[in-house]
Amino acid sequence: MALALGLLGCATPAAVPTATTTATIAQGFAKGADVGWLQQMEATGYVFRNEQGQPQDCLAILKAQGINSIRLRVFVNPSDNEASGHCSPAEVVAMAKRAAGLGFRVMIDFHYSDTWADPGKQAKPAAWASHSFAQLLTDVYDHTFSTMTALKAAGVTPEWVQVGNEIPGGMLWPEGSTKNFPQLAQLITKGYEAVKAASPTSKVIVHLDRGNDNALYRDFFDKLTANGGKFDVIGMSYYPYWLKQDYTASIADLRANLLDMVARYPGKEVVVAEVGNDYTQVQNSYDMLTATLQAVRAVPQNKGLGVFYWEPEGAKSWSGYQLSAWGDDGKPSPALKAFH
Repeated sequence: MALALGLLGCATPAAVPTATTTATIAQGFAKGADVGWLQQMEATGYVFRNEQGQPQDCLAILKAQGINSIRLRVFVNPSDNEASGHCSPAEVVAMAKRAAGLGFRVMIDFHYSDTWADPGKQAKPAAWASHSFAQLLTDVYDHTFSTMTALKAAGVTPEWVQVGNEIPGGMLWPEGSTKNFPQLAQLITKGYEAVKAASPTSKVIVHLDRGNDNALYRDFFDKLTANGGKFDVIGMSYYPYWLKQDYTASIADLRANLLDMVARYPGKEVVVAEVGNDYTQVQNSYDMLTATLQAVRAVPQNKGLGVFYWEPEGAKSWSGYQLSAWGDDGKPSPALKAFH
C-alpha cells in the first residue's frame, strides 16, 4: 500500500544511464537538495512550476537552479502517511534511479527507524524493537547492505551515504545512545562496513545537528574515534531559524567548526548535509545560503564537499513546513539562486 501510493508520481525516464553515477560525475562541489517528499507531493497532485510559471518536473526545475546532487532518506518499514511516512527502500531506489538518470549525484540518508530520526527521537524500527544488541548489529548491516545492493542493481552508485540522521545523542535508543558510546560506535561501524561491502567508492557520513557548535562536534567525534568508529565524512546541519537567531550570529562559528573538524581528524572531510531558512525571508535566505556555501568552499584541500538544502521543494501549502525554498505560487524561491 505504501509502495503503491509512493510510486504513483514517480515516472522514471525511459532511458536511464546505468552504473555511471559516481565515476563520471563525482567531481567538484556538491550543490544539493533533499527531496524525500517529492514522490508523495507528485502522487497527491501538487504542481511544480518553473520560474516562468509553467508546470515542469521538480528535478528539472532544481537543476535549472544550479542543484547537481540529490539527497534521499530511507526509513525501514514506513507508514503511508503523506508527511511522515513513505521513503521505503524500494521507493528510495526508484527515486535514486530517476535522479541519477537526470545526471544528479546521489546521497542516501539511513534513519534506522520507521519514521523521522533526529536529535529528539531515535526510535528503533518496530520489527527490531525486541532485538538484542547483537541482533541490532546484524539488523543495521543487513538493512544497509540490502538497500545499497538494490541501488547498485538499479544502476545507481551513491556518492555519499549517511549512517544515521542527526545523531548527537546516538541512534537506535537505548542500545545505541551516546550514554553507551562503545555500542554506538559498533553500530556506526556495522553501517560503514555494509556500505563499503556493497559500494566501496561511497563515502560514509556521520551526521550531527548544530554545525555551529564546535564543543558538540569535538566531544562526539573524539569519543567516536576513541571507540574505533569508522566514517569518512563529518556531516552537519545548519538551521539559524531553529537557533532563533539570524545567520550572521552563528556563521563564523560554522566556518570555524568546519575548519577545526578537518584539522582535528586527519583524512576526514566535511559537508553541510542540511540547511534551511524561513521561505518568506527570501533575501535573508539567499544571503545565508551564499555565506554557507562560501564557508564550505573555503575548507582547505577541497575537503568541504558541499551544501544540501533540506526539502526546498516542500512547499508550505503541502507540507506545513516553514523552511522550504518554494513560493506559494508553486515556483522556486529566488533564494535558490545562491546555488548558481
